[in-house]
Amino acid sequence: MTASRREFLGQAARLAALATLMHSGNLAGPAAAQQLYGPASEFRDDFVRKLAQDMASKPYVDEKIEMPPDIDISTYDQYRDIRFRADRSIWKGEPHSFSLDLFHPGFIFTKPVDIYLVEDGQQAKLNYDPTLFEFGPHITKVPQGQPDLHYAGFRVRYPINNADVNDEFLVFQGASYFRAVGKGLLYGLSARGLAIDTGEPSGEEFPFFRAFWVKKPEAATGTLVIEALLDSPSATGAYRFTVKPGEDTQMDVEMTLFPRRDIATIGIAPLTSMFLFDALARPVEDFRNAVHDSDGLMMLTGRREWLWRPLANPKTLQVSAFQDMTPQGFGLMQRKRSYQDFLDLEARYERRPSLWVEPIGDWGPGFVLLYEIPTFQEINDNIVTFWRPKEPLKQGASYNYVYRMHWFEDWPKDEAPPARIVTFSGSGVDSNNGLVPPKYDANLRYYVIEYSGGEAPGKFTADISASAGTVSKIVIYPNPINNTMRLSFAHDATGVDSAELRAVLKLNDAPAAETWLYRWTRL
Repeated sequence: MTASRREFLGQAARLAALATLMHSGNLAGPAAAQQLYGPASEFRDDFVRKLAQDMASKPYVDEKIEMPPDIDISTYDQYRDIRFRADRSIWKGEPHSFSLDLFHPGFIFTKPVDIYLVEDGQQAKLNYDPTLFEFGPHITKVPQGQPDLHYAGFRVRYPINNADVNDEFLVFQGASYFRAVGKGLLYGLSARGLAIDTGEPSGEEFPFFRAFWVKKPEAATGTLVIEALLDSPSATGAYRFTVKPGEDTQMDVEMTLFPRRDIATIGIAPLTSMFLFDALARPVEDFRNAVHDSDGLMMLTGRREWLWRPLANPKTLQVSAFQDMTPQGFGLMQRKRSYQDFLDLEARYERRPSLWVEPIGDWGPGFVLLYEIPTFQEINDNIVTFWRPKEPLKQGASYNYVYRMHWFEDWPKDEAPPARIVTFSGSGVDSNNGLVPPKYDANLRYYVIEYSGGEAPGKFTADISASAGTVSKIVIYPNPINNTMRLSFAHDATGVDSAELRAVLKLNDAPAAETWLYRWTRL
């Protein structure tokens, strides 16, 4: 998969000898292998957890990779001129079919990241080796391996699309960011290990994965286990990712947090995406119909109510909080799946993944928070969502969260929510049903919501409310062309600058679809 400039910015014979050594369990090996791999040591199931717990009791140490004085890898063009050598991929040709590429440090990736390989209860660190990379003409002098420059992360390959091709499907690079795709998809939105102080006046803190332990997979299981150590001034954390690539690439995440201080503004399972515009609002002139990696926040509450909140690119920062007890799931979805929805031959936004977070266990009371940040450029990730527990995290305690992430194109049919909202639009034009010429009224908005599924036996009704202004002209009717059900209504916003809208389609007085939520703001 080829990364665009935006995707790149939102976040990279010795190896053959190691494959033999790892297979035999002899991680120490001959002197030649020791140059790339550090000495072997025991790796227990609680190794990373105990390491994180011990670090939390000590002051945070900020570290930055310092390049030798005569080595310059500080610009985007210089950094993209460094490529991992495909013939040196770790585990290349192994029966389990996974392989790893490493990212070189430089540009904005200056935090030292240590990477260990684990097999048969033994761990060995990958020492920095510049011969694993090809350096292009923008790099005037190539590093020679001294001092140890560590790495900046790694990518994982697997034959996810074609049995004969190991495609890249997972990347860990930059702070605690990581991205994945399902079969046939391209990179889009990102996830993070943890969010701290998002939206706070003091500024956001960005924890980072200081080290990874990648376990050699068993043959033919199709599953990869990665453990990670998270660190920041406010907290440490131990993470275990169990990854299974496929049409729905699943990641089971087990995390234990150890706060260094009391933390009130914490974000669990944070997701980050981009929404520039769609048919409702265009902050920039553009030939395309829409530009976004995600178009809505979907949520399943503890009461089993499905919510759909279309995303927006507002004039000023918008923060929405969806309070809940024991959330069943939330995520950022990409529902537009046709080229005609975007008309972008390069970005192919219709092939960006949706990402669903499924909590495992009782997460208790809290909020799904949604941040929508103004932007005029599609290189900026301006959408953030995560779960915030109601109670602050306390210094000296530990907190466990387990969840499953789904990176996919469409919702699994056997787990589908009720009739989903497939499109919606709004307009200030009243056509008066075509009887008179259209008339524009800046205070009157007309909304049309379409739901998957056509006519059904029974009577359809709708509950529609607005926090400000008045609602009228509610009409429900089938769309036989698209086999959808259509709900339209008008909202009079005279005298108000914003309003929270809510629409529930009912069949025989019972909810028949997702609950539609929308925040209207005057442009």
